[in-house]
Amino acid sequence: MPELPDLQVFSRNLNKRFKGKTLDNLEVPNHKKLNVPVTKLKDALEGSELKGVKRVGKELHFEFKNKHVLALHLMLHGQLHTFERDNKNKYSIIELTFEGGKGLTLTDFQSAATPTLDPAENDVPDALDVNETYLKQQLGKTKKAVKTVLMDQKVLRGIGNAYADEILFDAKLSPFSTSNKIPENKIKYLAKSVKGVLADAEKQIIKAKPDIISGEVRDFLKVHLPKQKQTAAGAIIHQKPIDGRKTYYTDEQELFE
Repeated sequence: MPELPDLQVFSRNLNKRFKGKTLDNLEVPNHKKLNVPVTKLKDALEGSELKGVKRVGKELHFEFKNKHVLALHLMLHGQLHTFERDNKNKYSIIELTFEGGKGLTLTDFQSAATPTLDPAENDVPDALDVNETYLKQQLGKTKKAVKTVLMDQKVLRGIGNAYADEILFDAKLSPFSTSNKIPENKIKYLAKSVKGVLADAEKQIIKAKPDIISGEVRDFLKVHLPKQKQTAAGAIIHQKPIDGRKTYYTDEQELFE
């Protein structure tokens, strides 16, 4: 599933291609997840200029000049593809054709990817805006594993399974640590790791695939490495589930319980 750094790069590249262009036509081949009738979506967006695309949590928000917003959540297998005039991609959920015949489609063979017209406002902080005070407050409320809290989109938006592992590895904090048992000095390091790991990942993705709008670049990760047994420094990588999600970690990460 694309996470915050991936979506940051996608939005950057989508802006390069489509910002300032008028949406000529919109089709919804698969509307089972759409929150409004297709006719309402078309009436709201067709003929309007795209003001820009930005990442909001784990979604991409297409903001139009007429104040309407189309949110796309790619879910686990959603893919974005460009096309010229005719969309020949299979499993399309939604198709956007802009002036000049430049098109964009969201596909998903599982039909789980979700388009939403004018999503509700969300006051949950974004992971890139996190600070030590907020993390301390949220972690202190619960006995859940710290990884579970980092991935909770009602606590912090944007972090998924892979980057939760990377952040906790960078902070040298065990993903199994009980949240309200983590000392203040470790929360300070954790807050720095959240921003640092995510920002660096975005740079690495741009370096590897500067024009990417879909898929994942993960070669640079340090611990969330399903095919590797050791980190670059030689530490053994363990794999164990937390809430049903595969979790990768090393013995270097301190456990608080």
